[in-house]
Amino acid sequence: MGTTQLESVPEPKYWHLKTVIGEALDSDFSVGEILPNERDLAARFGVARATLRQALEQLELEGRLQRRRGVGTTVAPPRMGVDVSTTEQAWPGTGQDAWQSVDCQSVVPPAAVARLLETETDEQTHSVRRLRVSHGQPVAAELLYIPASAVPELSAIDAPSGPARARAVLRELQRLEFEGQDRAVELGSARADDAKELDRLPGAPVLVVTTRYFSEGRTAAVSVATYRADTCRLTFGDSGDLEISHHDQERRAS
Repeated sequence: MGTTQLESVPEPKYWHLKTVIGEALDSDFSVGEILPNERDLAARFGVARATLRQALEQLELEGRLQRRRGVGTTVAPPRMGVDVSTTEQAWPGTGQDAWQSVDCQSVVPPAAVARLLETETDEQTHSVRRLRVSHGQPVAAELLYIPASAVPELSAIDAPSGPARARAVLRELQRLEFEGQDRAVELGSARADDAKELDRLPGAPVLVVTTRYFSEGRTAAVSVATYRADTCRLTFGDSGDLEISHHDQERRAS
């Protein structure tokens, strides 16, 4: 067969620049160091700022750089391992759960979540917001949606919102018989609230892990967890379990 059209397209200029800047990060910069501004970097490498910006965005997606509010672009540390395997079959908040409860509100969930929960599109659910911290750094923010029908005894709880309300919702959820879970992973962009908690800029690349928890033959809760894509990478073990691991420390889920 002849050469395809894509094979004849030359390598984009920004892609070559990404490689050049990556080599400079290894030799000329240290972890946490702030890079010069875009104008100075463009002059240093002899490229247009638009080309430079594309290269920097790619390096950020690959976890080599971080953009921080009020600081600028810095050299990123190695990615840290955050296990999200499905080996531990349990409700949120039980066992070795690494999440911290932050708040709880009554909200109308996004339409996609309502479909998973099989609730009406305008039906309110409990929304538990949790944060996951690893090595002192926030790595994920979660919204856990639980229909009122799944926790009918919650009306006796006085706290209308806050961490106490969140813990009460989780305790009531744990009264149900757990029957299993499934999850899906996709690449997304950080929403403003998630970006703030994860010390990212809105629109930064993130990994979205959606988990459904089952009880009595139906979905009892849906978790939408947003992980920092610059911090984490996904690997799949022989068992099919999922984990997120360091550049230099891969841990099999067990």
